[in-house]
Amino acid sequence: MRLFIAEKPSLGRAIAAALPTPHKNEQGFIRCANGDVVTWCIGHLLEQVEPDAYDERYKKWNMADLPIIPQQWQLRPRAAAKKQLSVIKQLFKQKPELINAGDPDREGQLLVDEVIDYLKATKAQKQSTQRLLISDLNLPAVKRALTQMRSNQEFVPLSVSALARSRADWLYGMNMSRAYTLLGQKAGYQGVLSVGRVQTPVLGLVVRRDEEIENFVPRDYFSLHALIPYQNGNEEFDIRAKWKPSEAIKPWQDEEGRVLNRKLVENVASRIQGQPAMVKDSEQKQTKQAPPLPYSLSALQIEAARRFQMSAQDVLNVCQSLYEKHKLITYPRSDSRYLPKEHFKQAGSVVEAINNNDAQLQQAVAGVDLSLKSKAWNDSKVDAHHAIIPTPKKMASHVLSGHEAKIYQMIARQYLMQFYPAAVYAESKLEFDIAGGVFIAKGRVLIVSGWKILQSSKTQEADEEGIDQVPALAIGEKLLCREGEIKDHKTEPPRHFTESTLLQAMTGIARFVADKELKKILRDTDGLGTEATRAGILDTLFKRQLLVREGRFIKASQAGRGLIHALPAESTYPDMTAHWEHQLQAMAEKQQAYTPFMQHLQQQIEQLIHNVKTAPVPDSLRSLPPVKKPAYKKKGTARKIYKARKS
Repeated sequence: MRLFIAEKPSLGRAIAAALPTPHKNEQGFIRCANGDVVTWCIGHLLEQVEPDAYDERYKKWNMADLPIIPQQWQLRPRAAAKKQLSVIKQLFKQKPELINAGDPDREGQLLVDEVIDYLKATKAQKQSTQRLLISDLNLPAVKRALTQMRSNQEFVPLSVSALARSRADWLYGMNMSRAYTLLGQKAGYQGVLSVGRVQTPVLGLVVRRDEEIENFVPRDYFSLHALIPYQNGNEEFDIRAKWKPSEAIKPWQDEEGRVLNRKLVENVASRIQGQPAMVKDSEQKQTKQAPPLPYSLSALQIEAARRFQMSAQDVLNVCQSLYEKHKLITYPRSDSRYLPKEHFKQAGSVVEAINNNDAQLQQAVAGVDLSLKSKAWNDSKVDAHHAIIPTPKKMASHVLSGHEAKIYQMIARQYLMQFYPAAVYAESKLEFDIAGGVFIAKGRVLIVSGWKILQSSKTQEADEEGIDQVPALAIGEKLLCREGEIKDHKTEPPRHFTESTLLQAMTGIARFVADKELKKILRDTDGLGTEATRAGILDTLFKRQLLVREGRFIKASQAGRGLIHALPAESTYPDMTAHWEHQLQAMAEKQQAYTPFMQHLQQQIEQLIHNVKTAPVPDSLRSLPPVKKPAYKKKGTARKIYKARKS
């Protein structure tokens, strides 16, 4: 008998549907006609034990007991999962051939592997275990996956990497959160000051942005355009050529090249008035813009936050429903924006399903050219999972909620774009010499809409807004500058983060790091957090009252700001996460060992806790406002023990 252990019931049912019938539905598993059995986890069946499981004295938070470093790590069944774990245990006693059917990512790999370990599988059982990778719950896709199973041994490094991440997050979050909560209590603050490897750098981003806005001092700067009349048949218009200051002007410019001295600009404007404008360089070309790639989860969350003001968690919840309940999209917790070439064969049936499922996209479907293949189909950029796309499933009736329909349409529209031609622009550039100064005019006109026809009219208008007309002129041609147009500007502070821009910052965190090596590491990894955890990280920061919402803006609370100023800088910047992710990725690729990583981390935590113990209580933790109590309290939540593992 083969025992399939899926990550969740919906996946288990999808696997069983692809196996021989008739099926017998039992409590917590499905028995198939050929003897195969499909069972499932309910997310993580096991969890890290609390500190007091290692020593009773840890029930009370005491600075003298820190750091808490387990010598022998322990897992325990989650209270809500004990029954299902018992089911798997009974099936396991029948000595089946095991198949890991966790979700196709690092966490999904560990989730099932840790159950197999907990049930004390033999070495022989582990070596014969197979791995089933499913990213589409529809029957044809599951049947295809069943013919492509691989040895689970190939994926052991993924488990080791996920295990190291889990234990490291527990060590760092548990110890630092207890230490800084106890510091806060000394200063009179009664809330939990939680610290996490990922959540704290995110909080640091928001605090620094808020303070940058508060401390911002606007500066005046000035721009200059030469207005050059041009007659094109019956049409007359001004060519607007922007002044490019020479090296001699640098002392009067800021770091972004903006000119800060108005008299200097006025002087240049007076010198060019009525002067010949000679064309020194002329460039005309056509450029193509390929359609945007299908969505990863973060890209989808960013766009949905911008368009519909949906939170990251709301988008993830909707995606899970579209994937598990409706089976209309592929695996949603994906960090990839590419597709395997093999998927191209399904394009016709996916497009037919979109045509059936969303009446608003029928016109877009009519314009599809299935002979086109965008750059999205690229096997070298696809690993365990691919971009989020619609499945070939057709809905019998339209039963989607408002948010489900919106997210499905976004995913479907982005997929359809892959079968539209590139957008084509005519670009022009002219460089003029006017009284010895350099003036540049640039123009860009959309001449073939291609995939852009699927964008909203507002997006298209914004794309074309402010485009200047720039004719094709020959080098050496002379026109006349009528006048110089000076515009006064003021520098503006950055904007407060929104859900969309904070998610963008988390995925593009490399731009907030100065160190070139760290920049590269962060560009090559997921950024801050993973596709699956970013929504939860933000949710945690709100629940612990370290972040607050003000309209659509996200700001740090006084407690959040106080915590960031109390912590060592290394805890509040993404650099440490970059180092961790680099090593965890190396672990997943068999290039780094588990033990040295954990030993170094232990030393780092011991030093951090020593610093907390020997330093005075930070001023930033004094006089913090009282913690706001929730409007209601759910039954059974009186026990308040911080769990840092997932932070």
